[in-house]
Amino acid sequence: MPIARLTQVPLREVWPHEAQDFTRWLAENLDYLEEVTGLSLTLVEREAATGDFAVDILAEDADGNLVVIENQLERTDHDHLGKLLTYMSNQEAKTAIWITSQPRPEHEKAVHWLNETLPADTAFYLIQVAAVQIDDSPPAPLFTVVAGPTPESRQIGARRKELAERHLLRLEFWKQLLEKANARQPHHTHARISPGKDHWISAGAGRSGLVWSYVVLMDHGRVELYIDTHDAERNKAIFDTLAQHKEDIERAFGAPLDWQRLDDKRASRICTYIRGHGGLRERDRWDELQEAMIEAMLRLEKALKPYLKRLP
Repeated sequence: MPIARLTQVPLREVWPHEAQDFTRWLAENLDYLEEVTGLSLTLVEREAATGDFAVDILAEDADGNLVVIENQLERTDHDHLGKLLTYMSNQEAKTAIWITSQPRPEHEKAVHWLNETLPADTAFYLIQVAAVQIDDSPPAPLFTVVAGPTPESRQIGARRKELAERHLLRLEFWKQLLEKANARQPHHTHARISPGKDHWISAGAGRSGLVWSYVVLMDHGRVELYIDTHDAERNKAIFDTLAQHKEDIERAFGAPLDWQRLDDKRASRICTYIRGHGGLRERDRWDELQEAMIEAMLRLEKALKPYLKRLP
């Protein structure tokens, strides 16, 4: 059985002019894009006005959402990426399709990032176009998705959004806690600490490697003396020295403490959990939780400081 040879045909031999030939042809043959994207596309307008600019092809998906299509029979550039973002925002389109003959790796990465960052109901495709023929057959278009939305990119986007929201919550939580602590005791240990986006804020305990930390999680809080001199043996020695005075320290604190030597880790901690007052997710209980954390920190410092001073 004879085997035919598949060869690539220069795009300009098939479509000499991008706007007059390729865009006109594609507007009448959107089914090629449907096959590679899975979208159902209906032509709305070719060269659709967008302010002082014009979208190569404006289409509509099965749900009636607008789709902007920008063609570039050359190597991708920033100009066309900028145009697509402009068209997408001004047309309030849910999908953007960028067709090119030579996608740059930098633009492929940008499209992956956009799919991870844009709202979940939007999509951005980077599609490479080529023309091929078998022996002396008429040339045929070949479309390949280089970058587009995937379940993984949606998951990454959702996690990033959740993380960003959590960072904002933490910033506000720590801002409020520090303001309360400043009002209660102007020269408290954390007086010079700025609110951050982490789930903890710390201040030095007067010894290298020892810090007083506030910790907030979604359903509870914690205050602690965190011991990490970057030397595991030294950390355990400090913990053991303090643990020798456990009864006296807990009596001064007014309640049992959680003594975590953490033998499988480098650091150790002495802490108390603030439960029953909500957590980061219960914003309406922040005031209650913050007051409880500040009170616990003041008592923890008072109970431990005399013994920290005696450390060799």
